[in-house]
Amino acid sequence: MGEQIPEKLCGRPLSAADVETIRREIRLANPPIRSEIARRVCRALEWTNTLGQPKLMSARVGLLRLHRAGIIALPAPTRGNGNGRTLKQGPKDWPQERPLGGCAGALSGLRLSPVTDKAASRLWNGLIDRYHYLGYTPLPGAQVRYLIESEQGLLGALGFGAAAWKVASRDCWIGWDRAGREAHLGRVLNNARFLLLPWVQVRNLASKVLALSARQVAEDFAARYGERPVLLETFVEIPRFRATCYRAANWLYLGETQGRGKCDVAHRAGLPRKAVYVYPLAADFRRALGVAA
Repeated sequence: MGEQIPEKLCGRPLSAADVETIRREIRLANPPIRSEIARRVCRALEWTNTLGQPKLMSARVGLLRLHRAGIIALPAPTRGNGNGRTLKQGPKDWPQERPLGGCAGALSGLRLSPVTDKAASRLWNGLIDRYHYLGYTPLPGAQVRYLIESEQGLLGALGFGAAAWKVASRDCWIGWDRAGREAHLGRVLNNARFLLLPWVQVRNLASKVLALSARQVAEDFAARYGERPVLLETFVEIPRFRATCYRAANWLYLGETQGRGKCDVAHRAGLPRKAVYVYPLAADFRRALGVAA
């Protein structure tokens, strides 16, 4: 036996009986792979969202934590976890590079179109891979992706995924302790990708897109996953960007990261420092995140 069984796992209460159930499902899984184990565990523990859908991503993250703590033994992964995965298939048709200028107010039909099919997904992935400075890697966890469109054509891509696990300035500002963060982190979304195509030079477009997303993303996320996010976050690399559009869209600056990244266990700051910005989606967001008024 490894470390002591935690009281909670990814926000869900965890008991010794639950751990025995997990071990049984590992033994019974056929095929004996981690994705199948996660499906069985979600079913056995009734680990679902408010729509009754299995919380597979939370289960996989939680099972991996138990495995690393020596509490359970998972089979070896059959493939990587997606980190660093390159794009395998781009879109069938790329957008034409037609220069577009002017101001955002002159655009007609500006909209955020959710990515809901394979063709749109390949287009979104391809745009990010080709034109975004970070390139393509799968967004983590529950996510919502958009193509930014108008009557003048395709303008860019926007993506929201799982929030960062631990951010000192954010957690302090919210008022979270460890237990509160673990229980309510799923109601925070990270704006992980924001791209305006390089030939789109429209004044004030970026801040207008951010304003549109703040009005739309909570509803779209809730419809897909059954839980309504109440706070957005993003990380802006310093000094590459000045975050002008986020400030113009009334996002709040909280501080800077330490440049260590989510996988740093040696506490060596080797990554670019990033400015932390947040945007509340509800007036009572702290209460929704488990912090008393």
